[in-house]
Amino acid sequence: MSGAQSLTIDRVKEGQKLPELAHEVSATTVVLGALATRDWRPMHHDRDFAQVRNGVRDIFLNTPNLAHWFERYLTDWTGPKGRPGRMKFFMRGSVFAGDRMVFRGEVKQVETDAAGCGWATVDVNVSVKDQVMTACTARIALPTGPDDDPWRRRGEAWKP
Repeated sequence: MSGAQSLTIDRVKEGQKLPELAHEVSATTVVLGALATRDWRPMHHDRDFAQVRNGVRDIFLNTPNLAHWFERYLTDWTGPKGRPGRMKFFMRGSVFAGDRMVFRGEVKQVETDAAGCGWATVDVNVSVKDQVMTACTARIALPTGPDDDPWRRRGEAWKP
């Protein structure tokens, strides 16, 4: 990602809305996510099992796949120097093959810690047909200036 711009903490404000990210979830999206996370449970790749045995309408995204989508959404916003620190989410419903999932986010807090690391706390929701399926709160480190890189922080300089 050389040449890509990174967001710096001084350009982030509480109440700021993040750009939406929409994605058409295909069976391939679901299956590849399950494979990438080594989740062999059949409800993530076997439509018959999901529908007949589990009683749901189709195969659906697994938890680690959804977590990666949240990380992607946040780092698309921050650029390559945005470093996820903590993330907590609550799944209210499933995202199925055939759904169009939409990510929306809002900055809730902006701060710089004692070690000089810039942080944004962001609430993110993934919705299907305007119904929130998963709500997430994430804390992501942002550079404090052009020479700062949160990915280089270690030890006492990194306290997510």
